[in-house]
Amino acid sequence: MVVNVLLVALGGGIGAVTRYAVSLWAAARLGTSFPYGTFIANVVGCFIIGIFMTIVTEKFIANSYWRLLITTGFLGGFTTFSSYSYETFKLLEDTGINAAFYNIAANLVSGLLATWLGIKAIRILF
Repeated sequence: MVVNVLLVALGGGIGAVTRYAVSLWAAARLGTSFPYGTFIANVVGCFIIGIFMTIVTEKFIANSYWRLLITTGFLGGFTTFSSYSYETFKLLEDTGINAAFYNIAANLVSGLLATWLGIKAIRILF
């Protein structure tokens, strides 16, 4: 049990720091008028989970420690629904329903597409 908690904590810490770096990068390059950092982190996280879970459940059955480290830990720290929810609400409040709807639609469609692409990529490669 202690090992499980430490793996989740390690992965979560790395994921959170990575997400922060992505947010800084996105803000510097794309501006702050739209929550690009959260969007990018969520789409990339969806792609990674598609790849990773397909590898460890279909191609190479991996020790459950890997799922704790990568899926629960890293991806749990890297992607975030709470930031997405808050930023969508702020878009609704500050700029209106169009920007909020765009954020919802973009995250939903891109996230599902990225997960599907990750799954397909691994199934084709292996």
